[in-house]
Amino acid sequence: MQVRLQKFLAEAGVASRRASERLILNGLVEVNGKVVKELGTKVDAQHDAVKVEGRFVKSKRKLYVAINKPRGYLSTRSDELDRRIVTDLLPREWSHLHPVGRLDKDSEGLIFLTNDGDFTLHLTHPRYGVRKKYRAIVEGFVEPGVLRRIMAGVEHEGEMLRAERARLMDANNSHSIVELELAEGKNREVRRLFESQGLIVARLQRTQIGAIKLAELPEGRWRALTDAEVKSLMAVTTPADAPKPPNR
Repeated sequence: MQVRLQKFLAEAGVASRRASERLILNGLVEVNGKVVKELGTKVDAQHDAVKVEGRFVKSKRKLYVAINKPRGYLSTRSDELDRRIVTDLLPREWSHLHPVGRLDKDSEGLIFLTNDGDFTLHLTHPRYGVRKKYRAIVEGFVEPGVLRRIMAGVEHEGEMLRAERARLMDANNSHSIVELELAEGKNREVRRLFESQGLIVARLQRTQIGAIKLAELPEGRWRALTDAEVKSLMAVTTPADAPKPPNR
């Protein structure tokens, strides 16, 4: 959504709208690296970089971004060893956004970043039961019994793990492709589910969170979530531990 530049500056707390107009007219405001002196200029808080007197202006609006995380990136805002992190994939002015949940370094796929704590809580706390889908390439042939066991629940390193759904998509003697759906985000849960069965996940990709799919988003690229997408994610209120309907 685009708004007039002076309104954006006022809402960001830079100055009143009238004082912001003076800043623009005096050539003290840049948008995407270019000085702007026209009061009718409009900006998009989610996509445009705005500076006042050489300093970035961070919108107070809540931001929601989807990234197709490549392998080798950490799901964190900083790293003491200076390894690659997901915020490296974003414009510099959005480096304050934090990941919603995690994907381990060797996993890839859909992850959200935001500055909205309520959004993060809603998508990561088990009581809301927001489902996540994964595509796992597993070494060896995955027997049907393995899928039944990980859906029933297994204990691994003193913790109960369970997939809501698991189905074999393709298989040969060397590898199997399995699609899984989880309601919780326990640390390395998909990999640990297969480890409990003596199997190794060679590649893991998260393909969907709630109703939002990875779709055609290229690896390493990002896009802003729409208002409708954010509302759809926040509307999920079914607790993961709610009583399940009886089998019929």
